[in-house]
Amino acid sequence: MSDALVALAFFLCLAGAAFGSLFINARLPERHRAQDTSNVVRLCAGVFVVMTSLVLGLMVTSAKSTFESVDKNLHAYATELILLDRALRYYGPETAEARRRLLTYVKQAAARMAQSDPVLSSRGAESLLNDVALSLRALKPVDAQHAALLLRVEQRFERAYEMRWTLVEQSEGTIPFPLIVLVGAWLMLIFASFGYCAPRNAVVVASLFVSVLLIAGAIYLILDMDEPFDGTIQVSPAPLDRVVAELQR
Repeated sequence: MSDALVALAFFLCLAGAAFGSLFINARLPERHRAQDTSNVVRLCAGVFVVMTSLVLGLMVTSAKSTFESVDKNLHAYATELILLDRALRYYGPETAEARRRLLTYVKQAAARMAQSDPVLSSRGAESLLNDVALSLRALKPVDAQHAALLLRVEQRFERAYEMRWTLVEQSEGTIPFPLIVLVGAWLMLIFASFGYCAPRNAVVVASLFVSVLLIAGAIYLILDMDEPFDGTIQVSPAPLDRVVAELQR
């Protein structure tokens, strides 16, 4: 389910809970609207307010950690690609085809990443890197020095390949969906208690509406940040753009 749909579901559920209890409260029997009953409802809601605040804080921390980790790893990946190209260039003109294929991969990765297209995890991206590996295997060292250089190139390529898969694994997000559902249920209970204890007037309705809207927006931003290669908040493709510039020098 997309982040926008989850946020919309939060908005509809919280709005339904808040406004439903607000307008049903007046139709309840008097004993259900007594002060003692309202106090108990407030106490129950207070318990979940604390729990929800803690869990939302943990979700923000987790999403922020994922985003920063991916951004850091992307910069490291870009550096490794530049060093790989430098090693190929130092080997000699025989690596021209491998460098061309590496440049093709980075160009497509940078362009599609700017369009929120998950090129890093696509089969096409893997095929382009496999083409680079085929070009490396086709190299035939003419002496011991070139053999040592080729070994260094292959090691750099393996590190770059491993870092790519690290980024792929980190791009899926870390916040489990059952936790999102649980937080949604807690928030519904909280907003239902707000509507139950509130008077029916325009100020209350406006306050509840704005609160529900902001909560849904916060959930969207948390989930969006938890998937760094997609959505409104995503890691910048600038490191890959710099790799393209370096490879074309």
